[in-house]
Amino acid sequence: MEEPGFCVWLVAAGDRKTGAVRAIRTVTGRSLFESELLLDRAPAAVTEPVWLQAAQDAARVLEGAGVHTAVVCDWCERTVNRGDGPLDPGPCAGSWWPAESCRASHPPARDS
Repeated sequence: MEEPGFCVWLVAAGDRKTGAVRAIRTVTGRSLFESELLLDRAPAAVTEPVWLQAAQDAARVLEGAGVHTAVVCDWCERTVNRGDGPLDPGPCAGSWWPAESCRASHPPARDS
């Protein structure tokens, strides 16, 4: 079974625009101009669907620069909590996969 992808969404720009643009450039590799456009378009997807850990790492970089982000499952379009538990504990609404496979409902166990 194919794993779901996770997109990082820029929810709000925050107060530090210069730092936010630099963080977007770091995460996406986009030009200064494209990064500013993306920041001004918030809310907007910053990444294409990627592995959960990659999405969480990108969100951490952006949040370190003051950008408000969300990691969203591309299967069920729910926000995934970057903590230990699901943000939305309800079952996945997808019709093509079992609810147990949805990472928004059941995030992977973290190694301590």
